[in-house]
Amino acid sequence: MSARIYLDWAATTTVRPEVIDAMVPVLAGGYNPSSVHADGRAARRVLDDARAAVAGVLNCTAREIVFTGGGSEGDVLAIVGAARARARAGRHIITSAIEHHAVLHAADVLEADGWSVTRLPVTAEGIVAPAAVAAAIRPDTTLVSIMLGNNEVGTVQPIAAIAAVAHERGVLVHTDAVQAAGYLELDVAKLGVDLLAISAHKFGGPKGVGVLFVRRGTPVVAQIVGGGQEHGLRSGTENLAGIAGLARALTLAEAERPATSRRVSALRDRLESAVLAACPEIRVLAAGAPRLPHIAALAVPDAPSDGLIIALDLEGVSASAGSACAAGSLEPSHVVAALGVSAPYATGMLRFSLGRATTEAEIDRAASILGAVVERGRSANQPV
Repeated sequence: MSARIYLDWAATTTVRPEVIDAMVPVLAGGYNPSSVHADGRAARRVLDDARAAVAGVLNCTAREIVFTGGGSEGDVLAIVGAARARARAGRHIITSAIEHHAVLHAADVLEADGWSVTRLPVTAEGIVAPAAVAAAIRPDTTLVSIMLGNNEVGTVQPIAAIAAVAHERGVLVHTDAVQAAGYLELDVAKLGVDLLAISAHKFGGPKGVGVLFVRRGTPVVAQIVGGGQEHGLRSGTENLAGIAGLARALTLAEAERPATSRRVSALRDRLESAVLAACPEIRVLAAGAPRLPHIAALAVPDAPSDGLIIALDLEGVSASAGSACAAGSLEPSHVVAALGVSAPYATGMLRFSLGRATTEAEIDRAASILGAVVERGRSANQPV
C-alpha cells in the first residue's frame, strides 16, 4: 500500500526533530521562570534566550515579544486589547471580509460591546486595496486589522502600504501573520505594523504556543490577568518547553525560508498545472494575485467539498476544504463568498497546502488521484 500524502500543512505542520531536541531538556527541568532561586533563574535564561531569538527574526527588541497560547489568542489580545486601550480615542475598527475567524470573532466581541466595525470587501482575486482602507478610516478609527497571508486561498496583502495609510491618520495596525510565517519575511520594521501574531505549529513547532509582537508604546489591555507575566500582557506561567520549541522552529524556518519558498512555490505550480491539464474545468482561486507559496485553492464545479475530501482521503491524500458544513447543508466559506465565486464552484473548493517535506512524486500522485476522483464523478453523472 502506498504511503499517505499529507497536503494539509496550512492546518498544521509536523514538529521538527530539532525542535523536539530543544524541548525535551526543558520539559525534564520543568522549573518556573518567575522563581528567584537558581533553578528559576536557569528557566528564566531559557525564556530570555527564546525571546531574543524570536526578536531577531522579527527585527524588533526582545521587550516587544509577548508569548501567547497560539495565533488565535494573539489575534484576540491584539484586537480586543488594543481597541479597549484606545476606547477614549474612538470606537471604530477596520478589518476585511476574508480574515481568520479569530479576527472576525474578536471584531464581533467588540461590536457587541458598542464598537463600530467596518469589514472591507476584497477584489475578485482576494486583495484588500490600501485605498479602500484609507477611505474607510474615520475620525474615531483606532485600529486596522488585515491579515498578511490568507489561510484559505493564500493571497498576500499589501500590509506595508496599508500600514502607511493608517499611520498617516494615527491608526494602529495589526496583522495576522500566522499563515505567512516561514514563507514570507516578517520584518516588522518593513511591514510597518504595530501588532503581529504568529503560531508555532505552522512552521514546525509545537501546538499551543505563539507570539504577539507589540511595538513599544502601543497600548494594549491584557485579556488574561493574574500574575503579570509577559510584561503584564499575558498572565500565567509560561509554557517554557513550548516557547523553546517555538524559538528553535522559527530560527530554522527563517534560515531556510528563501530556499523553502522557492521549492514549495515550484511544487504548487506543478500541482496546479497537472490538475488543470487533466481537468480544465477546475479553477485556481486567486491565481492572478500575490500568493503564499504553499497554498493552492482549487474549485471543482458541481462537486461538494465534503465528497471530494472523503474521496481523496480514501485514496490516501490528506487535503482540506474551503467550505464548512453548517446545520446539515454545505455552504461556501466566508472567504470564497467574499471572492464572489459563483455556483457551481463555490461549494467545491479544495485547499492543497504543501510543506517542507512535500516531494515531486507526492505532487504528481496527488494530481493524478484528484483527476481520477473528478473523472469518476463525471462518469457517474453525479456530484463527486
